[in-house]
Amino acid sequence: MNQSPNPVDKHVGARVKMRRLLMGFSQEKLGEALGVTFQQVQKYEKGANRIGASRLQQISKILQAPPSFFFEGAPGAAAPEAAVFQEERAPADVVSDFVGTAEGLQLNRAFARIKNPRIRRRVVDLIVVLADGDTIQSDSAE
Repeated sequence: MNQSPNPVDKHVGARVKMRRLLMGFSQEKLGEALGVTFQQVQKYEKGANRIGASRLQQISKILQAPPSFFFEGAPGAAAPEAAVFQEERAPADVVSDFVGTAEGLQLNRAFARIKNPRIRRRVVDLIVVLADGDTIQSDSAE
């Protein structure tokens, strides 16, 4: 019987992958730290294998993120304001997919190095303006 992964398991796995990439870990390196194979890490990240509570705690220590990080934006567990955010923006899967790209990883690492909160806010504002301009240009081209 071939069951598709639970949406929460897929979400948690995608968040593990995102955090692993941000921390510069390979699947093999994370697997070694957990005492499992890189194939097992792949299964966790795809949501094919559910991550147990003790394993998630282990992952959270290795990747230096609280366990709650892996559930942020999870299907069915979103706070009202998070649900509004998800309706207005790209779904969490799209964000996770982007962060997993070379450009997403490079952007996140560079952004994390900006220490001044005002500059970080200005960068976000700039990206929003650029994205809005791109949408306007795309709409007018139709």
